[in-house]
Amino acid sequence: MESENVKILQYLVDTRGLWPKATKTKDLENEAARALALLTEDEKKAVLRYYFVADAKMSLASHLLKHWVVSKYANVPWWETKLTRDEKTKPIYRDPVTGKQPVAFNVSHQCGIVALVAVAGYDGQVDIGTDVVCTTERRTRDHRVINTEGWGKFVDMHADVFGRSEAQYLKSDLLATQPGLPPLARGEEIVDFKLRCFYTLWCLREAYVKMTGDALLAPWLKDLEFKRFRAPAPGETFEQRPEGEGEVGERREVIRDHEILFRGKRVDDANICLRALGKDYMTCTAVRTPGRKEDALGWELGPFEFLEMERILEDAEARLS
Repeated sequence: MESENVKILQYLVDTRGLWPKATKTKDLENEAARALALLTEDEKKAVLRYYFVADAKMSLASHLLKHWVVSKYANVPWWETKLTRDEKTKPIYRDPVTGKQPVAFNVSHQCGIVALVAVAGYDGQVDIGTDVVCTTERRTRDHRVINTEGWGKFVDMHADVFGRSEAQYLKSDLLATQPGLPPLARGEEIVDFKLRCFYTLWCLREAYVKMTGDALLAPWLKDLEFKRFRAPAPGETFEQRPEGEGEVGERREVIRDHEILFRGKRVDDANICLRALGKDYMTCTAVRTPGRKEDALGWELGPFEFLEMERILEDAEARLS
C-alpha cells in the first residue's frame, strides 16, 4: 500500500495580521470578501456567526485550508471539493468515482494560528490528527485560579479529559521528573512551567484523539495514558526548523518518542511528533495507517511551514473552473 508519491503536508496560517481593518466579524464581509467568495453559503454563515472577529478569521482560514489541500493535492477543481463527514462526523473528502479519500486531513486552531496536516497519495486508510496550543492564551485566568484554588484544584477541574494516572502525575511528580525548569525558579516562573507541561499533555492527547476520529468526550479517554511525556523547550524564534539547524536538537524543541498506553497495553502504531513554535505555542501531529502500521511509522513528520493567505487565494482562484 505504500507509495513513493505519498506526501506528508503540515502547514500553518497566522491569521492575526490578516484583514486588519476588520474590527468586528461583520466587517469581514467587505474586508475578506475575496476569501469568503471561495466558500459555500453554509460555510460563510458559519464564519460570520462568530462573535469575536479573531475566531471568525481562524474559522475562515480553516475552511479555506481544507478546500485548498483537497483541490491542490487531489487535483480537483475548487467547487468540486465537496467535503462530507465520516461515520464519526470527521470532515473528509471522498472521490465520487472511486469512493476513496485521496487526501486525509485535519485542522486545528488556537490564538490566531491555524494548523493543517494532511497525507496525500496513500493507497489505504490513513488516520490523522493535529493540535496547536498556546500555553499563555489564558495565562491571566489560569494564574488567578491557581493562586486562589491551588494547582491541584486547577488540574482536577480538567481531570475528565486526562488518563487515569495523568492527573495524579501532574499534581505530584511533575517538577521532580520534567527537565527544563531553571534551578532558581520561583513563584510565577514555576507556575508557568507547570502550565507548559499541562498544555503539552493536552496537545498530545488532543492530536491523538482527533487522529482516531473521536472527540474529547470519547468514553475511552480514561483508558489512554501518556507516560513520562516531556514538554518541548520553548523556541527562540516563531518558526519550526528541521533538526540539525542551530540548537533545535540540543534545546529539545522536537519530541518524537512517547510512551503511550491504551487500557494498559503499549500503543505501537502511531507516529506522533510534538514541536515547539516560538516561546508560547506548540504543535502536535499524530498519524497511523491501520492496514500496515509500518508505513505511517516510517513517515518523517518534519516542521510545519507557514502558508501565506495570498498563496491560498491565488491557488484557489486558478482552480475555480
